[in-house]
Amino acid sequence: MPQPDQSRKLRILDVGCGINKYPGSIGIDRNPASRADVLCELDRLPYPFRDDSFDELRAIHVIEHLTDVIATIEEFHRIVRPGGIIRLETPHYSDHSSFCDPTHKHHLTSFSFRYFGEDHGGFGYYSQARLRQKHLRVKLLSFWKWLGFEFLVNHFPRYRRFWEYYLCFVVRGKALVFEFQVLK
Repeated sequence: MPQPDQSRKLRILDVGCGINKYPGSIGIDRNPASRADVLCELDRLPYPFRDDSFDELRAIHVIEHLTDVIATIEEFHRIVRPGGIIRLETPHYSDHSSFCDPTHKHHLTSFSFRYFGEDHGGFGYYSQARLRQKHLRVKLLSFWKWLGFEFLVNHFPRYRRFWEYYLCFVVRGKALVFEFQVLK
């Protein structure tokens, strides 16, 4: 896995940066009122960057707004260098914010990006883009976090699966935070 030269600054792309662009990143957004460095329609692919242009890509509360999740992840994969990082954050499908925002097109779970990993559930043929999940954090509503459910969900994958199948509309999720390594 190639490592970035430590003497050079990491190139970070903040997709859908809005007015809170990640410090030191290049921001891309569709809204001219944002702090974006590049304005473009995020659903119109490809983005105006060369292959392997970035060491890291951040898409914080963006993926749920885009029309084609698979094509978007493939585009992220294209513009991040091999071994680079993709960070995604999205509402958990059991959180009320997932459904109360009319601009949300997708309601995602902690297993929604399996298509791109080694454990693709037999559906790896949908995309050639491959990612290794390095980190997943499920955020629960404060009450459930305080009671210890967030710890259980995040430290025991079998419990997380049980929670998502049977409990998540009682013990509500808030958000999902993913970190993927790009495999090429």
